[in-house]
Amino acid sequence: QVQVVESGGGLVQSGGSLKLSCEVSGRTLSAYDIGWYRQAPGKEREYLARLWDNGLTQYEDAVKGRFAIFRGTTKNVVYLQMNNLKPEGPAVYYCKYVSGPGGSWGRGTQVTVSS
Repeated sequence: QVQVVESGGGLVQSGGSLKLSCEVSGRTLSAYDIGWYRQAPGKEREYLARLWDNGLTQYEDAVKGRFAIFRGTTKNVVYLQMNNLKPEGPAVYYCKYVSGPGGSWGRGTQVTVSS
C-alpha cells in the first residue's frame, strides 16, 4: 500500500506564493508519476500539474508560468511551488501517486487565497 501526505497549505493573499509538499511512502514502485489537483467547495476536482518519473512536467493552462512541480532531494518528496496566486477562495489541494492504471490519493491540504 502507498501512503500520500500533502502539507504546506494555508492562507495567503492574492498575488502571494505558497509551496506545497507531497510525501509518498510505503510500497511504491521504482517508477511513478506525481500529479497535483485541487478541489473547491461544490466543484469537481481539477488537474493542475504532473511530474513524470523521467522528469518531464505538464501543467494545466490556467497555472502555466505560475506553478512549478519538482522533486526534492529525495525522490519520494515532490513540491508544488505556487506563485502569483489568484483570489479563488478556499480549495483543497491533492497529490496523487500514479503508477500504471492505478494510483493513490492523499487527504489534501487546504489553501485559501484571499483578495
